[in-house]
Amino acid sequence: MNGSDHYTIISADCHAGGSHAMYRDYLEERYVEDFDAWREKYKNPFRDLQDGGRIRNWDDNQRNGDLESDGIVGEVVFPNTVPPFFPSFVLFARPPKPDEYEHRLAGIRAHNRWMADFCARFPNRRAGIGQVFLDDIDDAIADARWIKDNGLRGGVLISAVPPDVDYLAPLYDPRYDPFWRVCEELELPVNSHGGTGLPDYGRYPASALLFISEVQFYSQRPFVQLLLSGVFERFPKLKFVMTEMGCAWLPPMLEQMDGVLEQIRKTGRTGEMRYSEENILERSATEYFRQNCWIGVSMPGPADAEARHVLGVDRWMWGSDYPHDEGTAPFTREHLRQLFCEADPKEMADLLAGNASRLYGFDLDGLAPLASRFGPTVDEIAQPLLTLPDDPNEALLKAVISK
Repeated sequence: MNGSDHYTIISADCHAGGSHAMYRDYLEERYVEDFDAWREKYKNPFRDLQDGGRIRNWDDNQRNGDLESDGIVGEVVFPNTVPPFFPSFVLFARPPKPDEYEHRLAGIRAHNRWMADFCARFPNRRAGIGQVFLDDIDDAIADARWIKDNGLRGGVLISAVPPDVDYLAPLYDPRYDPFWRVCEELELPVNSHGGTGLPDYGRYPASALLFISEVQFYSQRPFVQLLLSGVFERFPKLKFVMTEMGCAWLPPMLEQMDGVLEQIRKTGRTGEMRYSEENILERSATEYFRQNCWIGVSMPGPADAEARHVLGVDRWMWGSDYPHDEGTAPFTREHLRQLFCEADPKEMADLLAGNASRLYGFDLDGLAPLASRFGPTVDEIAQPLLTLPDDPNEALLKAVISK
């Protein structure tokens, strides 16, 4: 690449969802009356889903304009709004209890239908992710097949199982193997997003602090549980993606796990603990990561950027977290200059688009005309960021209001 070439940027972490009025049109008819009763009582607690900012979730002109002005021409689309019958924001909602399952399943299926239509309007720009529940494996498999058949090439989103949920098996239970097998056969990425799997902290002054202190730990549990339970050994072609949970934590975790697994392979013990043949994994944690895993690194910090050299540049994807307030918009160019001004342009092309295109099926040639109009140039990103905007928060507020 030369200095005047434009980078194609695909955000590996964006969010979208319909309004309740939209979701109503995608519900099965038999649930509409129940939905109307539920909706009448629901109050939205999230500021970024209220007032003018909420249309960023579904309005094509607003959304595409925001992304283009930020240099982004493609997006992997996670859910964002509250689907029918959900108690809260979709990513933070706990798995449904048995008496909630039927209606909650109807809610995510309505969202999946909406997402399929949302992405079909701009099929090369949007790789949508469908939702599944693991309460019923047959339902989860049916939904995975629907997701594949209806063009949601972002794959499926699973939730970590909170430790205080006793009505759902943990992810390391082999009963989920038929689901992993189908995802492997369909070549559907299995996505795990930060923010899931936390216990119910109750209503205490410390609850919010406990949440923010422990959210990273619980977000990491799906990776640890799938690896140590042998899922990656049994399904070597399964594609597992960890998004919006950073990645600086991974190199030290892999190093620690590598040491433990090696000792168990060699000696069958750690200290006074003994292990049987069923506990022994054939390869190291690092090898399983390199075989099965990708990371969608939203709003990376310097340590996350540096970790790519250990984890593998080919497994690292950049994300903006649009339309969330903590994301990089509208300062993505400044953010990239701050972190990657010295990076090799060929490496940057993979971090910003190449890896996501291979995993999620984007057509880079098809995106090239948009990138030539809106993407930053190689020379632009190579300029070190020496000063920050005077008031980034005020600039962001003005950008949202002006839309």
